Amino acid sequence: MQRHLIQSDPAIMMGKPVITGTRITVELILEKLAAGESIEQIIEEHPRLTEEKIRAALAFASDALRADVIYPITRQKSEVPC
Repeated sequence: MQRHLIQSDPAIMMGKPVITGTRITVELILEKLAAGESIEQIIEEHPRLTEEKIRAALAFASDALRADVIYPITRQKSEVPC
């Protein structure tokens, strides 16, 4: 992963991981991809991004989820099987 493309600084976006030199968070990129936006659409909306930077954000998120942490997922009442 291109670690130099992602930074976390308490003075920028409250320390959330961002693309270096921007205020574009890894979280925002993931949300846009999850919503079905293509890499090309994201770059069009945020010209400071490149495919390499978006892929670095994905790699960062993947690495972060490898940590030995439990992420509790609660079901909504409507999702509970009858």
